[in-house]
Amino acid sequence: MIATTARVISAGNGTVLVEPTVQSGCGGCKENSTCGVSGLAKYFSGNRQAIAVQCDADVRAGDELHLSMNEGDFLKAGMLVYLLPSLLTITGAGIAASLDFGDAGAVLGAGIGMAAGFMLAKLIAWVPQMSVESKKN
Repeated sequence: MIATTARVISAGNGTVLVEPTVQSGCGGCKENSTCGVSGLAKYFSGNRQAIAVQCDADVRAGDELHLSMNEGDFLKAGMLVYLLPSLLTITGAGIAASLDFGDAGAVLGAGIGMAAGFMLAKLIAWVPQMSVESKKN
């Protein structure tokens, strides 16, 4: 299971808006003064975005939730978002090159394949299931 802790920003109608809590480093240890990974975490920590998660628990803004996801679902989502457009990009370029459209045609075919991959991924719109547990004592 892939797990993280998130803080509730708002809650209502069975959906909560959460943002990940700031962690020091990778979580393997708490040596944030000497670890290079910790420095990277501080650099990228401003990129946190709030996400909506379905949650039936009685939570309020400021509460912490434990979010977890199956690794298989995470892998499927990654393949849908990254692998599908990449394969269609290569396929589009290959088809255009095999039809003797030249280099410009291959670039155009790659662009069409990539756009088709992103649109197809958007149409499928599969979202991995997350389990949500309140961290209240």
